[in-house]
Amino acid sequence: MTLLSIVTLAGAANKIGIRYAVVQSIAAVLGICVMFVLAYLDYDKIVKRFGIWIFVLAVLAMAAVIVFGEGNRGNRAWLRIPGVPFDIQPSEYVKFLFIITYSRHIKRVQDNINHIKNVAGLAVHGGLIFGLVLMTGDLGSALVYLGIIAVMLLVGGLSIWYFIGVLALVAAASPVLWELLSETQRQRIICGFDPELDPLGKGFQALSSRTAIAAGGFLGSGFSGGSQYELIPDCYSDFIFAILAEKFGFFGCFLYMALMTTLVIRLIWIARIARKDYGAYICAGVVAVLMFQTLENIGMCLAMLPVIGITLPFMSYGGSSLLAMYMLIGLVQSIKCHNQKYFFEREKA
Repeated sequence: MTLLSIVTLAGAANKIGIRYAVVQSIAAVLGICVMFVLAYLDYDKIVKRFGIWIFVLAVLAMAAVIVFGEGNRGNRAWLRIPGVPFDIQPSEYVKFLFIITYSRHIKRVQDNINHIKNVAGLAVHGGLIFGLVLMTGDLGSALVYLGIIAVMLLVGGLSIWYFIGVLALVAAASPVLWELLSETQRQRIICGFDPELDPLGKGFQALSSRTAIAAGGFLGSGFSGGSQYELIPDCYSDFIFAILAEKFGFFGCFLYMALMTTLVIRLIWIARIARKDYGAYICAGVVAVLMFQTLENIGMCLAMLPVIGITLPFMSYGGSSLLAMYMLIGLVQSIKCHNQKYFFEREKA
């Protein structure tokens, strides 16, 4: 998938320049190196020794974004560190930190997870990180965190009635929640479901993306072909799926989705044989990241879902996004590499 990303960015060099393909290649090499390092480390020892400090680091990282973050369109998701030639998006790396700490929390209370006291503790843990991400204005990342929390709790054994109750509360509070969103966020959501309402404004990216995808046909216009994607602002990041579709057609899109599906199935299998329960919860969290980001990104590229700034895993341009994805995969690699146990039974410790 990363190779497909680099090829797609290189094919669009006539529009965006070759720099994006080069930077993506460097980020990929760095990410693969980090993945192997994490695979070598024992995740069990890391979680047990540094669990609380990992959570503190996650909170401090998001707090730093709220205080010092930069961005545009009402979004303050980036940190600019003096002397560093690129910006950092902490919310991407905090996914890695949060999944580690939340899995350990679920493991500690799993025998009585449905007790109201334990549910409240898990809600505070997840709600703190979710709230900090939401305060930066990054609605897309905040929704991904909600997906991570929901999937990990479901796998951890939380009663389905709690989910039904939360959905009922959200439905009842939706008018208030709607007012809490910025005008930009509200317009993005409205035009996301009906981009024709503002075809030259909020709906322009989604409509242009859909046109580019349709122009690709089955085999696409080729590595150097296509021109519809050139109309899409920031096409190399959130809308790289449109470039892929126009250049390599349905075949290219199917290839990406087949690779992603294979990866998700593999992660689910590793979760099933994980030596420790919270190893399975970590895998579930990573699966949630991949599934929610992939479905939301492709949905907004097809003008079927709101444009909320979600990257396509292993495809969208961005060092923070790509490196964070490889860190997550490295964590799962560690679970698999340190899975030696007689008859593959799961430890309860």
